[in-house]
Amino acid sequence: MSLAADKALARKAALARRKVAHAAAGPGCADRLIEVLQGHRGRAVAGYAPIGTEIDPTPAMAAHDGPVCLPVIDGDGLPLRFRKWSPGCAMQAGAFGAMVPASGAWLVPDVLIVPLVAFDRSGGRLGYGGGFYDRTLAELRAAGPVTAIGFAYAAQEADALVQEATDAPLDQIVTEREVIVPG
Repeated sequence: MSLAADKALARKAALARRKVAHAAAGPGCADRLIEVLQGHRGRAVAGYAPIGTEIDPTPAMAAHDGPVCLPVIDGDGLPLRFRKWSPGCAMQAGAFGAMVPASGAWLVPDVLIVPLVAFDRSGGRLGYGGGFYDRTLAELRAAGPVTAIGFAYAAQEADALVQEATDAPLDQIVTEREVIVPG
C-alpha cells in the first residue's frame, strides 16, 4: 500500500472516531487547553475556527491573556497567514468553510493551536492533506522558536502515524482528558 493510501485509511478511521467523540462531548472540553495557554501569557496565539466535528478551542482563545489570531488560507501551496481575532469580531467565510476575521491586523504567532484529524504520542499529526500547517510551521520555525499545540479529542489518538519528512511535529497535544508532551 502507498503512503497516500495509508494516510487516507488512517484519516477515514480517525474522522469516524472524532465524529463519535464530538457527539458525546460535553462542556469543558477546552479546560486543559485554557490551563496550557496560561503558560503562554502575553504571547501571540493562533487558534482556529472549528469546522464540523473539530474540537472547539474558542473558549481557550477567549480566555488567553495576549493577542489571538486565526489562520487565513491565501491559496494552495502557500503557508497560512494570521489575522487578529477577538470574541465577537466580524467574521466571514474563508477557504474550506472556516470562518476568518473580516478585517484586522496581521500577526505572527508564537504559539499555534493546531487542528488535526489524528495524532500519536510521539508528536505525529495527521491533517486533512493540504499541508498548510506543515508549510506554515516550517516557515515560522525557520525564523525562530514557535510552539505547536495539537488540540483534539482523546479518541483521535492513533498508535503510530506514518510521517513524511515534511510533516511538522507537534510540541504538545491537548485533549479533553490530558496534556501529552512527546519525547
